[in-house]
Parts: sequence; C-alpha cells; structure tokens
Amino acid sequence: MMAAFNFFHRVLLIGLALTFFSFDLPQGWFKAGNKPGSYEMGTDKWAGQDGKNAATIKSKDKKINGFGTLMQNCLPDMFRGKRVRMTGYMKSKDVIQWAGFWLRVDQPNSNTPLSFDNMHDRSVKGTSEWQKYEIVLDVPLNSSNIAYGALLAGTGQIWFDNLSFEVVDNSIPVTGKNNEHGLPHKEPANLDFEKIE
Repeated sequence: MMAAFNFFHRVLLIGLALTFFSFDLPQGWFKAGNKPGSYEMGTDKWAGQDGKNAATIKSKDKKINGFGTLMQNCLPDMFRGKRVRMTGYMKSKDVIQWAGFWLRVDQPNSNTPLSFDNMHDRSVKGTSEWQKYEIVLDVPLNSSNIAYGALLAGTGQIWFDNLSFEVVDNSIPVTGKNNEHGLPHKEPANLDFEKIE
C-alpha cells in the first residue's frame, strides 16, 4: 500500500513539475524547425518587456544540431507589391550558436522563396537584454504566403515580444542577403550605368 502511495505521489509531482515548467502555445502560432522536439516553445507569462506575456524558445537537450522556431503564416493580400518592415523585440540567455527573427515571402508551386531574411548575418548570440530588431523585405505581386517567426539554433533561450508589420517606401533598404533586387522601379533607372552601389 505504501509503495503504491509513493508511486502515485511521484507521478503527481512529475506531472505538476511538467505543467509548471511547460509553456502554453500562443494562439495562432505553431512549432516548427528541423529539431522542434529539442525545445520548449510557447508563452512565458509576465516575462515581456511591459510585464505581460512574451513568447519563448528554450532548449531542452544539452547539445542540439539544428533549430526550433515558433512561427505563423498569413496571406500576403494587404502587402502585395509593397515593401514591408517587420519589427520585434528579443532578449537572450546563453545562446551558444545563434537566434533571430525571420521573414519569408513564398510564391505558388515553388519551394524557392521570393524573398527571405533570418538575421543570420546579424544574429543574436550569448546573453542580451531586450533589443529591437527589424527585417525589411519586398512582397512581389505573385506572392502566395508570408511566413515569419523567431528561431533558436543550438542551445540557450530567447524571449520575443511586440512584433509589428508596416509598409515602408522604397527608400528603406531591404535586409538580408539575396534581396537586393527588390521591387521593380517605378520608371527606368540608371540607364547610363553611372550609379554604383
């Protein structure tokens, strides 16, 4: 009888511990990446900049050769043919490899995105306090989906909060590699090839 009680007590404590230390997924977001099972992902209550909720990704394994992301998809309708800036805030703890926000614009019937930036060239590493980050991409007329989120590669933990999207004009440069071509010009430009980037 005592053995059964002790077993039940241990199971109850483990269940409570898992409930206490697990994060609930925020509505509209889902887990992805090539190693999503190696991370706890969800809402960390009262951990945001303003004392409200923040999203978090926290490694569970001691060594991870891959990444996890908390992400969303949305239709591109309101952004087609425009340049978009995604802004968000992130802080980190013991990030060994790298972390960052990411934004991808997809096209129909193709695995090759029209534009993409995951901040790899300016990634978040180590331990840092809340900082503002932004990604600027063009959303061509033939886009079919916009995917975005935050990712953590390797071990550590990140928190992210207060993401926003806004349309910006073409004087704001796009970010990330391979995005320099951008939207078409409004009129023919640099026909004498005198302007050099």
